Amino acid sequence: MTSLLSRLLRHPSGCVGAAIVLTYLLLALAAWLGLTPYDPLQQFRIDRLQGPSAAHWMGTDMFGRDVLSRLMIGIGQSFLVAFSSVGIAAVIGTVLGLTAAWVGRLWDGVVMRLMDILLAFPAILLALLFITVVGPGTFTSILAIAFVYTPIFTRVVRGPALSIKARDFVDAARTFGSSTSYILTRHLMLNLVAPLTVQVTLALAWSLLTESGLSFLGLGTQPPNSSLGLMLADSINLMEMAPWLLIFPGLAVMLGILGFNLLGDALRDLLDPRMRRVAS
Repeated sequence: MTSLLSRLLRHPSGCVGAAIVLTYLLLALAAWLGLTPYDPLQQFRIDRLQGPSAAHWMGTDMFGRDVLSRLMIGIGQSFLVAFSSVGIAAVIGTVLGLTAAWVGRLWDGVVMRLMDILLAFPAILLALLFITVVGPGTFTSILAIAFVYTPIFTRVVRGPALSIKARDFVDAARTFGSSTSYILTRHLMLNLVAPLTVQVTLALAWSLLTESGLSFLGLGTQPPNSSLGLMLADSINLMEMAPWLLIFPGLAVMLGILGFNLLGDALRDLLDPRMRRVAS
């Protein structure tokens, strides 16, 4: 782990991506601890629509609320949805992919055909359908995004698991009487850590964008709470009068996605033996 971290920090895109993600995590942590410059929900009508200044670094919104404070809360909310949904999708997708590869036959066919059906729909449309049936809200957004990205993790796990299952060391473990759970956890899962780590990092970028889109449409985080997509939606009618209301949340979404993508690319280069051979 220490060696991977040191190599990641020496990797150009990995260093930049890790710095962006770490900065966002620190901002989210500060927001959850109540360390925002102002109360993000408190309204000061006399200060409404003020531009960036020494008192309000990112200006104020239509209700006089500090944009920086709401941006910090929005980053925390968006990251909460992203990490929760990707965590759920990774666990369920890993279990489905492993069991499909190990059991095979009918179970493999049923699981993978179901995943194919889900992958046939665009992610945002499938999430919209899920929320339309269940109802809007933060928890619903987490479930919707997890539902959308579970097929991706299932496919990522199943392919390598089928290859590893046919390796000699797995046959040897069976010959020596190792249990199925032992083989799955100690042989298959350990060899799947690298592709899963890369996929989780990239999925975090996708889920951050999906959460912002759902909140922008009014189907994610609900007012008076703050999220990046909700802040973008609130700025639509004020773009000409108060462009900072659009610029700062938009930059936050863009940089967050960029950070996760750069981190994912670096991890792919460092964890994939073929990429390491090309680099050397």
